[in-house]
Order: sequence, then structure tokens, then C-alpha cells
Amino acid sequence: MALLAEEVVDEWLNRNGYFTIRGIKIGVHEIDILAIKPLPQGGHECRHVEVQASINPVAYISKVPKAIQKKRGIGPDNAKTRSMEELTEGVAEWLEKKFYHPKKRKLRDSLCRGKWSFELVVHAVRHPEELAVFRDANIVIHQLDDIITEMVGHRHLIRSASGNDLVDLILLGKT
Repeated sequence: MALLAEEVVDEWLNRNGYFTIRGIKIGVHEIDILAIKPLPQGGHECRHVEVQASINPVAYISKVPKAIQKKRGIGPDNAKTRSMEELTEGVAEWLEKKFYHPKKRKLRDSLCRGKWSFELVVHAVRHPEELAVFRDANIVIHQLDDIITEMVGHRHLIRSASGNDLVDLILLGKT
């Protein structure tokens, strides 16, 4: 599901005039999508987008913090309810891995120096309070349903790109 959701998000960004690179591998790490859009007044708008799409989520987006895993002897994907402190720490570790890792920063800077937005696309989430922690960390949250709805209802700079067939299939009966 995640790869298909990435393709939809990639199409959305392309239709809005962004040049994108998807599925970048950096050693054991990955970047879902980097998007760069030249601005009419000069400069660029740069976006780093991670996609976490699940139809039936059973746990949190972030992992159990490493210190808690060690202390309690539990795995990283343990679905037990977390305190706000544990949730905040887990999200911070997730952000470090997904957005702030030095190799990812270096790659983004080599592609386009400047300010990059950090964005997360989600579908269904098991713990909505986790999204508030992401927002508090200045992560822009997008709902996959809203992205699809926007592609139905708006004229875009680009009518279609490489993900058009998948989007057309998703939109059957909605247009």
C-alpha cells in the first residue's frame, strides 16, 4: 500500500509543478519523495515528503523509544498505549531517522541549498494524538484522502504525469 500511496503523492506533486525523486536509497536509509519547484521570482520551493499509508493501522507511526525498548524488554513496534513523554521521544527518534539524519541533510543540500519543508502524508492512523506531536515538531501533515480529492476538483499546472493511470483507477466514478 505504501508504494502505491507514494505514487499517488508523487503524481500530486508533479501536477502541482514539482520535479520529484522518489525512493532514494542512502545506505540502509530511504527518502520517500524529494520535490523541488522553481519559483517565478527565483529560488526554489523544496519539500521532503514521507508517506505512511495504512488501511488498517494497528500501532503508532513512530517506534517505541530505544531507551524504553531496552528498559522494558519490548520491541520497537509494540502497540501498547504510550505516555505523552514516550510518544514525544518516539516521534523525535522517528524524525531524526526520517528527516534529520546527516546523510539525508547532505543529500538535500547537494540537490538544492535552502529551506526544506518536512511533510508527512497519512491515511488512517490508530493514534491521532501522535499527529499533534508531529505538528508540534513543525511537520506538515497531509491526509491522503485530501490529496486525492484535490486531484479531482482542481485544475493543475500539469494535467498528468507518470502516476496518472493509478490516479485514474482510484478516481473511477469520482470524476
